[in-house]
Amino acid sequence: MTVDNTLDGQPPGTTRGLPVDWELARRTAGRLVGPGPDTSRDEAVELVRRLRADAAVAEGHVRDVTGLGHGLPLLPADVVDRKDWSAAAIAGMATLTAAAVIPEVPNVARVVTSRTAGLQIGGLVAYLGGRVLGQYDPFGGPDGGGRLLLVAPNVHAARVALDVPAADFGLWVCLHEATHRLQFTAVPWLRDYFAGEVAKLLSLADAQRTFSAERLPELVRALRAAKGDSLAVVEALQGPEQRAVLDRLLAVTTLLEGHADHVMDAVGPDVVPAVATIRARFTQRRRGGGIIDRFLRALLGVEAKVRQYAVGKAFTDHVVLAAGMEGFNRVWETPDTLPTRAELAEPGTWLRRVHGMA
Repeated sequence: MTVDNTLDGQPPGTTRGLPVDWELARRTAGRLVGPGPDTSRDEAVELVRRLRADAAVAEGHVRDVTGLGHGLPLLPADVVDRKDWSAAAIAGMATLTAAAVIPEVPNVARVVTSRTAGLQIGGLVAYLGGRVLGQYDPFGGPDGGGRLLLVAPNVHAARVALDVPAADFGLWVCLHEATHRLQFTAVPWLRDYFAGEVAKLLSLADAQRTFSAERLPELVRALRAAKGDSLAVVEALQGPEQRAVLDRLLAVTTLLEGHADHVMDAVGPDVVPAVATIRARFTQRRRGGGIIDRFLRALLGVEAKVRQYAVGKAFTDHVVLAAGMEGFNRVWETPDTLPTRAELAEPGTWLRRVHGMA
């Protein structure tokens, strides 16, 4: 599926959605992603059964820790392989980016661009498909209403690499993804807010895609200062309006990831006996990898993603300690009570702004 529909009511020469050959992206990812580690049929069946059960149990614990979502239905999770996750991820990207308004380009150029983008996205998703343990896609599923995915071969491979108890690790992973699902299902405005900011960012990115020679010194300075930080380079290529949208998106995604990491650990050893060991070894694993893997992670922005977990968790830990979980939950009231990127790094500033705490 190529998202290339004319946008009614827009000026001539505009289209809706990114020029991406999504079907080519899906096929490319399916060819490139590996099948996963070898396991016996009995092991695989047991893992799938346990992960499905863990997902429901995990969300109950998340509701108890966060105070969110009581009364909402407990929905099942889909346990998938790497290829199915890749297809679902690409479908979710197509849905999420469909609202972006992109200037029209000549048909030949658009076909070339869409195929190139499809190949690139397919390769990226294939790389991530060997690493992602689970994902809540708020725009996925048959009706577009959200879908929680657990990638069984990756959960198994990570558990073996970390040498931690299977029952504990599966539940721990489910706690993270169940938190993401609850964030979007218990906070009514969050899904539309996130989709709207993504659409703004993509529309501005295309409108500002030309890079003027006057900004070359700025880019050179950013490259020198970045030291492998791809996000710093991306920010250097943006105008002020686009950078403001990116700041809001990075702030909310950092909050979501950090909040989920906080909840994973906050359930405590009564629920996940090996939680301290899993956290220590998993954090080390996030930093690990050979030189090629580390290069790819930096190139694709994965290193920036890892930093998001740490910053977001530190913010959540600080606010919960100072104001309790009920006080932390003020972040979900409106977009205006979300922390900014600066406040995430300095939680006291958010506490002063929202709670009036000295």
